[in-house]
Amino acid sequence: MDNKPYILVVEDDKPIRNFITTALRTQGYRYIETEKGNEAVALAMSNSPDIIVLDLGLPDVDGIEVVEKIREWSKIPIIIVSARDNERQKVEALDKGADDYITKPFSIGELLARIRVSLRHANINRTEDKTVDFFKVKNLSVDFNKRRVTINNKEVHLTPIEYKIMFLLCKYSGRVLTHNFIIKEIWGASVGNENQSLRVFMANLRRKIEKDPAQPEYIYTEVGVGYRLVDE
Repeated sequence: MDNKPYILVVEDDKPIRNFITTALRTQGYRYIETEKGNEAVALAMSNSPDIIVLDLGLPDVDGIEVVEKIREWSKIPIIIVSARDNERQKVEALDKGADDYITKPFSIGELLARIRVSLRHANINRTEDKTVDFFKVKNLSVDFNKRRVTINNKEVHLTPIEYKIMFLLCKYSGRVLTHNFIIKEIWGASVGNENQSLRVFMANLRRKIEKDPAQPEYIYTEVGVGYRLVDE
């Protein structure tokens, strides 16, 4: 039985779809493809792909609706690849359940990297039920059993809120977390005054782990959307 990752590509622009599927085939991935949103939902249900690469501007239904329909019954990772670069639309897609968002034009190297990250997270979540004991990327290490954070082998003291944010970023490393998602997870509140609090805590966290907070190596800002911790 072929156990290579199986990817559903949903894209109505044929040249772009061919560009993506050719790259997937070169990397040894299996794939199925469609140009329509309703068919994508049916294919996802019948084929159980490992990842869905989804455009938002589809000829029959909007891609956001496809995300909503799939999230009613599945946690299959969904990577949005869209020409829509409006921050509000990015936030909406991620809040509705998409796992990542890439804006066209894009490099195939970036898409393949995001696919690898999503596959890695899906495997971890499947085998460990989302439990995380230890996280390491570059010179940043987090031991969740000891609640110990080190950078360049030096321990960093975090406040309780900073530690909660770090845990959340590590749990979903490589994924874009919206402001709304982080606030609800940390404070259990809707977006309001906590938005300013989040910016303050993120700035403090960066000062503690980044060599140059103005040019971060670890925590990236997705302007108007949220934050992403590097995964590789």
